[in-house]
Amino acid sequence: MSLRPRHVRTKLGELNCHVVDALPEGATPELVVVLSHGLGAPGTDLVALAPELMTAAPRLASSVRFVFPEAPLTMEHLGMGGGRMWFEIPMEYLMGQKRDWAQYSQAVPAGMPAARRALMSTVAALQVPLNRVVLGGFSQGAMMSTDVALRLEECPAGLCLLSGATVARDEWTAKARARPSLPVFQGHGRQDPLLPFQEAERLRDLLTGAGMPVEFLPFDGGHTLISEELEQLAAFLVKRLDGR
Repeated sequence: MSLRPRHVRTKLGELNCHVVDALPEGATPELVVVLSHGLGAPGTDLVALAPELMTAAPRLASSVRFVFPEAPLTMEHLGMGGGRMWFEIPMEYLMGQKRDWAQYSQAVPAGMPAARRALMSTVAALQVPLNRVVLGGFSQGAMMSTDVALRLEECPAGLCLLSGATVARDEWTAKARARPSLPVFQGHGRQDPLLPFQEAERLRDLLTGAGMPVEFLPFDGGHTLISEELEQLAAFLVKRLDGR
């Protein structure tokens, strides 16, 4: 399949975003998929996923618009000029000196409420019903997407968590109970050195404990994406088109 998707950088709500689709000019998407990058990545980090997903499931090319928000905070002060982050993570975690994620996940990270407001403003600016919006992301972007999906006024169409983990555990646990019908796709590497695999299992258990149907894909690998994961994500998005 030969794809010629459009790629436009624009501001949606408070955030600069990269918008990618292969829809006919002026067509309204059946589904909008908002994918948020991880800590330290540039805003363009996940943009290449759009054509990959369209190729894996050609129906997405004629039905879906992909939106990739840029996190609001720069990492220039850490010597990463092109890198961005949704909220700050303590330096001992970034440097690998501390990995007690079970303890870290209890609290609401400093800066997360502001990032939540910014990402919610982007979702509102899409001007489509929430039951036609899928939220997702990689690593810290997965954390932000989970936080927003649990707090929106209405349940979104789906949630895609790529190498994510839990934060704000008590708040998420309480709010997840109001989202039992939210379909979730979750992938995570068993050898992830940054967000340990057991944290992915804890997140899965939090969501399934609230009644959510979670498609969980463990794979042999680290803090990364693999082709099987993208194929299953594409299939998950097709199901969201059919389940609307």
